[in-house]
Amino acid sequence: MKVSANGLQIEVEDSATADPSHRQRPVVLLIMGLGMQLISWPDYFVQPLVYAGYRVIRFDNRDSGLSTALDHLGKPNMAWTMMKYQMGMALHPPYSLSNMAQDSLGVLDALGISCAHVVGVSMGGMIAQHLAIEAPQRVTSLTSIMSSSGGKGLPGPQPQALRIMMSRPRDKSEESITQYGLQLLTAIGSPGYPTPEAELRQQIVQAYRRSQQPNGTLRQTVAVMADSTRAALLGRIQCPTLVVHGHADPLVPFVCGEDTARRIPHAVLVGIEGMGHDLPPEPVRQIHETLIPRLYMAQKHIAGDTP
Repeated sequence: MKVSANGLQIEVEDSATADPSHRQRPVVLLIMGLGMQLISWPDYFVQPLVYAGYRVIRFDNRDSGLSTALDHLGKPNMAWTMMKYQMGMALHPPYSLSNMAQDSLGVLDALGISCAHVVGVSMGGMIAQHLAIEAPQRVTSLTSIMSSSGGKGLPGPQPQALRIMMSRPRDKSEESITQYGLQLLTAIGSPGYPTPEAELRQQIVQAYRRSQQPNGTLRQTVAVMADSTRAALLGRIQCPTLVVHGHADPLVPFVCGEDTARRIPHAVLVGIEGMGHDLPPEPVRQIHETLIPRLYMAQKHIAGDTP
């Protein structure tokens, strides 16, 4: 379903749609990463949260999936943007990650939700951090997965992953997009838990047939690159925070997770061996082992049942 949020139409999937009794449950808001869609949250990530007693909401970010495409903002010149970024020059994105955090708040507002446990992956983790900084009363707990503080001097992607990210499919056909996606997802995936090619292909084709917004992904990329002040603000976060990161992440190295956890007061860092920049079943199982009890404890604390 679509909701009106922050002046945009945002595609939302809410577990309370299928079961209205979920409306009385504490909420987990899932925020996906760069260029990805809500369907990129695998069912084996979502369902254990539902079984644990939570109302789970996931949505397409602006400029992705079935949410509003902002093509009137134009296609960024990525070569020029990268040059300015490397030279330390100011970037002027078409919108900011803070704007995207306001989209997330708009989703909660549209659904009549006062606060939520916020879980974000990659760029979604950055948006979730903004949400915890800018609207602390709306965030019961924060979980930042395979993300970064955006602090200066942190390492970037490994060369092979960066090379594929900076390349492009041969054309816009389903087969070309699929082949490109296979190369990219294989390069950034978990070496300890590789996903079979047939499953990767199925994921890519499903996303391709649902929506294609390549220029939206470029606009999101510029928003990430321009987000240079968040690291200095992370010390303001007061909610219970979990930082999860794969030790084998080739896109956002583990040190980025360490830096995020160091900057957020009392944050707990969980490193997962063999995990890259994706969500295979076994790392997700390990995430839930830590995440679900922490959601419960944060909820108890908010309710005043614990000191």
